[in-house]
Amino acid sequence: MTHSRRDFVRSTTGAAAAVAGFPHIIRKQDDRMVRMGLIGIGDRGTGTLRLMLRRGDVDVRAICDIDPDAIARGREQLIEAGVENLGVYTGEESYRELVEREDLDAVLIATPWRLHAPMALAAMRNGKWAAVEVPVAVTLEECWELVETSEETGIPCMMMENVCYRRDIMAVLNMVREGLFGELIHAQCGYQHDLRFGFKFRPGVEFGENARGPARWRTQHSVTRNGDIYPTHGIGPVSQFLDINRGNRFVTLTSTATKTRGLHQHIVDHGGRDHPNASVEFKLGDIVTTVLSCSRGETVVLMHDTNLPRPYSLGFRVQGTKGIWQDDLRSVYFEGRSPRPHRWEEARGYQETFDHALWKRYTSDAEGAGHGGMDFFVLNGFVESVKRRVPPPIDVYQSATWSAISALSEQSIALGNHPVVFPDFTAGKWATASPDFGFSDEF
Repeated sequence: MTHSRRDFVRSTTGAAAAVAGFPHIIRKQDDRMVRMGLIGIGDRGTGTLRLMLRRGDVDVRAICDIDPDAIARGREQLIEAGVENLGVYTGEESYRELVEREDLDAVLIATPWRLHAPMALAAMRNGKWAAVEVPVAVTLEECWELVETSEETGIPCMMMENVCYRRDIMAVLNMVREGLFGELIHAQCGYQHDLRFGFKFRPGVEFGENARGPARWRTQHSVTRNGDIYPTHGIGPVSQFLDINRGNRFVTLTSTATKTRGLHQHIVDHGGRDHPNASVEFKLGDIVTTVLSCSRGETVVLMHDTNLPRPYSLGFRVQGTKGIWQDDLRSVYFEGRSPRPHRWEEARGYQETFDHALWKRYTSDAEGAGHGGMDFFVLNGFVESVKRRVPPPIDVYQSATWSAISALSEQSIALGNHPVVFPDFTAGKWATASPDFGFSDEF
């Protein structure tokens, strides 16, 4: 789609743009049920379905998956919950029939990445609010199409980035808003997670069509792509700290990648040099480093590190003119406030003092939800926005911006690590958008 086409779409969206745009959340009480369809009942979808069935305001009307075993698991959960008159869709393109149903308000998509954008587009074009697991898109073209379709139809699209709801992250967000860090200068984040076991390879170092679970499709991205292919867990929270698309925006991006050794070594170590997969050439560098510059002058360093042995870490760091917080150290330092100059102090006390109202209100409801309760909050945010007919906490502009980092980092690396210009998916609305839009104290 050409830039002139994008400009034309934006200039003619009117009220539709307001729905997908940046107004303050209007706190209306609306207790009606949300009639929901679920596309994808794998590892992620199964947990999400369980959370839906725990709620008293979600009515699951239809499920879709190409795997008969997944459908069977979903049906079993729904039967146990007393759900009747369930729509079941199993063909490759049958999700299109699901989104055409007139008895659905919203669709949640938990399928392999390459299917996220096409399914979300089909949902919005049929008047269904779209909730999409991360990332919302794989290519820049898909990011643009999602934004423009949301604007044209007036139907929101929310990426289900649950790390934005991590308890300590939300406390730090409150600390940022209260000015403890002073003026923000720099942030760091990333996805640093050894994915070799279970995610990229199954026992016997299998991946691809013969594997089960994420190894069936996820590893292929490491074969064909070289960039930060999973940026949203880190950049989502950092974007909230820095008011991205809400008074600030990313301007340029530069990425570099190391050589690739880890995945091949894993195959050799666990399958031998004669294993069929030992001849596969992986394109993804073992460590990808991305630097983002912001319109207000801040910088962000984003890491992708999933092919080597290491403990899990998202590597958060927030630094400003008055202090600093580091996730891995679980520590903070605030000039004039910390008890000892030039010495870290534990962050625990600050996290208790600045605990977000959402966690105070919904702690018991989040018990047992995946990822330490974060999955409850991200689903709750989507469901409540559908019920109240207000913009979701993570809107289509944020979803596209965070997801676009993958394609942009691939471009930068392919150009010899040259900087690339970061697109403005908001068409200038970021400059006047309120930083307070997003995570309210209600949902």
